[in-house]
Amino acid sequence: MRVFTGISELRTPFKRFENAALAVQEGRVAWVGREDALPEPYRSRSKYDLGGRGVVPGLVDSHTHLVWAGDRLEEYAQRARGASYAEILAAGGGIHATTRATRAANEDELLALARKRARSFLKTGVTTLEVKSGYGLEPEHELKMLRVVRRLTEAEPQRFAPTLLAHVVPSGWNRDSYVEMWVRELIPEVARTGLANALDVFVDREAFTLAEAERLWQAALEHGLDIKAHAEQLTHTGAARLVAELGGLSADHLERATPPDWAALAKHGTVGTLLPGAALLLRQPFPGARAMWDAGVTVAVASDHNPGSSPFYNLWLALQLAVALGRLTLEEALQAGTAHAARALARPQLGRLEPGSAADFVVVDSPHALEPLYRWGETPVHAVYVAGKPALAESPP
Repeated sequence: MRVFTGISELRTPFKRFENAALAVQEGRVAWVGREDALPEPYRSRSKYDLGGRGVVPGLVDSHTHLVWAGDRLEEYAQRARGASYAEILAAGGGIHATTRATRAANEDELLALARKRARSFLKTGVTTLEVKSGYGLEPEHELKMLRVVRRLTEAEPQRFAPTLLAHVVPSGWNRDSYVEMWVRELIPEVARTGLANALDVFVDREAFTLAEAERLWQAALEHGLDIKAHAEQLTHTGAARLVAELGGLSADHLERATPPDWAALAKHGTVGTLLPGAALLLRQPFPGARAMWDAGVTVAVASDHNPGSSPFYNLWLALQLAVALGRLTLEEALQAGTAHAARALARPQLGRLEPGSAADFVVVDSPHALEPLYRWGETPVHAVYVAGKPALAESPP
């Protein structure tokens, strides 16, 4: 049992407590509330004084592509000079460049790169990351990426949620044969080995059609995997509505989603995950965060960390953009990066601080718990805890 006191402000994120205390037992929250209301059984326990700092739940980044090799700095420079994503892709860049580099790297090399990135996120308070495959394209390389995610779970203190991503059809493959291979071979193998919890399908031009995606999603559901979608990013395809009707966990991107799409997400309880980094860097319309929220959609915000369209290493920055450009309130943004994001991963015990939830939390280097949403260019994090234990060297014991 650990009892944390000296908390000036704690956000659950749905409730706010001043002068709070947090009791943790066996990695879970046993009690949370005002320190002067601390139950008698906890009063005699050793206290860990957090020095009058704020506390928020550990952030949940529900959409990342953390495992990759290579470099796309030159592509970034080309886009800054006016080249479009489609032009770069047609010239062999974009995802094709990352695929070549990721295929050439072995598991140990990919693991070392991913661990470094995971630690960058941990330093800013991200305690859970969803990690997609999708840069292997061929079965052996997709499985290699997912094995790296499994090894990440063993090597780093954070929690990782692995997702199999059907990204694009690689050159040299007949489309129908490629989809058939996923349905008959890759999806069953991933389900059998437990290498992923969900299947995500990128539905857009240069990617999969809606009919192809439906076949892939149905195969995933038959094998016990959850389903997700890259939806309505570059063009409107109907993917958001279809994945919601199929009971999908989330529809992600949504730059070109419409009010009927929002209604479908709200009706079926599918999370709408917004990715501000990709919208800005690809010069797409900014997703209608305020309108979606008001329409009843459970809105999450994620970094979409990837080497091409969103080289973000800080989820707080994506949340700040959702406030500044998406018109969410600070309180809503925190919910979008914690409890709502956890719902997009089917892990409702994460992203919140209430009895029974995982004791993953961030100690903010300020008496104000929402300070990281206010400071642009600096993330004031004093300590990070996962399952009630310090996850950073600078964290108190």
